Amino acid sequence: MGRQNKAKPQTRTLAQRIAMALINLAGWRVPPFPDVDKSVVVGGPHTSNWDGVIGLTAAVALGVEARFLIKHNLFRGPLGWLLRRLGGVPVDRSKPGGVVGQAAREMMESDRLILAVTPEGTRSGAARWKTGFHHIALRTGVPIVVTVIDYRHKELRFPLILEPTEDLEADLERIYECFASVTPKHPEKLSEPVRVRYHARSAAGDRETD
Repeated sequence: MGRQNKAKPQTRTLAQRIAMALINLAGWRVPPFPDVDKSVVVGGPHTSNWDGVIGLTAAVALGVEARFLIKHNLFRGPLGWLLRRLGGVPVDRSKPGGVVGQAAREMMESDRLILAVTPEGTRSGAARWKTGFHHIALRTGVPIVVTVIDYRHKELRFPLILEPTEDLEADLERIYECFASVTPKHPEKLSEPVRVRYHARSAAGDRETD
C-alpha cells in the first residue's frame, strides 16, 4: 500500500536556493520531498551519468540529506572524512549479516535517515536488479520512496511511496512500472525488467494513435 505524498514547509538555505536556481535554469521541475523521517529512496531509471548529477542537485535543492552505501575500505584517511560529509555510509561486505544487516542496523539506530540506492546497479542494461534495498526497508519497517527522472518532461518525481510487503515480486512490479512510465536519457540502456515494460507501454501508445 502506498502513502500520500505530504511535504513539510521549510525555509530554504543558500545552498538550497542555488541548487533550485540551477534546476530551474536547466528547465527541470522537482516537487517537495515526501514527509518521512526514514526511508529507502529507490532512484531510476539509471541510463546516464546525468541521472546522478540531476538527482544530487535536486536533493540539495530540496534539503534532503541523503546517505549512500559505500565500501568501508574507501573511508581511510582524508577521503573518509570527505565521503562521510557527502553522505557515505561505510559497509563491510565480509561482516556477518552483510550489507543489508549493516544498513538495517544503521537505519534502526538513526532518528532520521534517507538511504538512497540505485537497484539497477549499472547504467548499461542490467539483467536483474539488486534487491537488498527491499530487505532493508522490510526489516526496518520504513517506506520505499520511488524516485524517477523523466527526460521528456524534464521532471524528477516521487510517484510512489511503497510500504514493503513479504511479496517481493509484487513490490518490484510496482517499482518497475514506475520506472517504465518515464522517458530515460538512453532507453537502449534500460535494465531488462524496465526495458520490457517500457517497450510494451510504447507499443500500446502507438496502437492507440493508429
